[in-house]
Amino acid sequence: MPRNFTTGEPNFAPTNMNDKSLLAIMEHKINDNWKFTGQAGYFNYTQVGMSMWPDAITGVDENIMQRRVYISEDYALAKTGQLFLNGQEKTGTVNHKILAGFDMSDKINYYDWTQSALLPDLDIYNPVYGTVTAANMPIFDRSVDIKVRGLQYKNAYNAFYVQDELGFLENQLRLTLAGRYTTLKTATVYSGEYKGSKFTPRIGLSYSINKNTSIYAMRDQSFNENYGTDWEGKTFNPLTGTNLELGFKKDWLNGKWNSVFALYQITNNNILTADLEHSTGAQQFSKQSGQQKVNGFEADIRGEIFKNLDLIINYAFTEAKITEDSDPLLIGAQVSGTSKHVQNAWLNYKIDNGALNGLGISLGYQYQVDRKPWFASNDETQLPDYFRMDGGLTYTKNNITFNLIVNNILNQYLYSGGYYTYNQTYYWQSEPGTNFRMSVGYKF
Repeated sequence: MPRNFTTGEPNFAPTNMNDKSLLAIMEHKINDNWKFTGQAGYFNYTQVGMSMWPDAITGVDENIMQRRVYISEDYALAKTGQLFLNGQEKTGTVNHKILAGFDMSDKINYYDWTQSALLPDLDIYNPVYGTVTAANMPIFDRSVDIKVRGLQYKNAYNAFYVQDELGFLENQLRLTLAGRYTTLKTATVYSGEYKGSKFTPRIGLSYSINKNTSIYAMRDQSFNENYGTDWEGKTFNPLTGTNLELGFKKDWLNGKWNSVFALYQITNNNILTADLEHSTGAQQFSKQSGQQKVNGFEADIRGEIFKNLDLIINYAFTEAKITEDSDPLLIGAQVSGTSKHVQNAWLNYKIDNGALNGLGISLGYQYQVDRKPWFASNDETQLPDYFRMDGGLTYTKNNITFNLIVNNILNQYLYSGGYYTYNQTYYWQSEPGTNFRMSVGYKF
């Protein structure tokens, strides 16, 4: 369908979003070796509008969409904070770089999508708009505060983290030992409350071959909430993952160029899969029988081509496969929402003298190949390759910076999508054509 195709109506009120944030950082130098840092963030988001969804597709040519419009309202509040000490000490010939502190987050969301109304049908291939008049325009009841009528979701965690980087052989060889103890607290209207704690260790080893070249190896773990309940109403165990990484870093041309090359493997366990034994047509259940493995390679190169002209270029190869699933046909399939090849490049040029002093020009692109749609299914549809060119202008004068970013300069039709197995339909969501964002910053 054309990029400007819509199932909405021209007289619909827009959806308004208001996003406010406040960040604060405090640092205190205890002595020459130790420093205390406190960071806090406050985020407040509101959304008021409507959301369109198809109710059914009918007609001889499957061209008639029964449209339904839902209220779309959201209130989100997030508070985050970090308190930590970092410093260095020496025991004998061993250098210690130590980091220890607390990490906290408290998020609450209220959603309302419970009110809806049917609209006049729409011929998808020959749409006629203007059939929704004032008489049949949906009116939603917002008289009760969203925090009372909305569906509530809570997500909070607190964690203690400690790390010691031990330097041997005059810091040429470095061993990192770290651990994080995290307690998750979540609650939803569907799965109830959940609380879980886990210790996740981290170990790393790096060696400087010379002042410009080093190699490293690392192993760490992850721990995240797993929303929902099984057929018996029991909450799921958390998602856990193990990451193995091996890398090589090198500086070139007296530090004007630097590069990082890395190999990695990520194994994610407790992935939710379809519970085929207990699911029915009326109600679908999940169980924790899934595993995903991601093997990849990343290369990142950046440096100065000539004075004031810098280049950043990177490439990532990702082999993401489903290794365990309740549906045997999905084993070996590419993980949904991943791209096998991702390549980016970005050029920056800055003028530092003359009448145009302070002007910067940027140009870059994103390129993705072998894109798997969202929602894993037996359908082998791949999304087309993705190429987007962006650019920007920056101008700094005294303490003020003006920044203009232009996205999708070539006005490409870019979209993502997938296949819903449960109702055998495809969906897609297109990105905007050429668009821009202007921002102004002032440095005190």
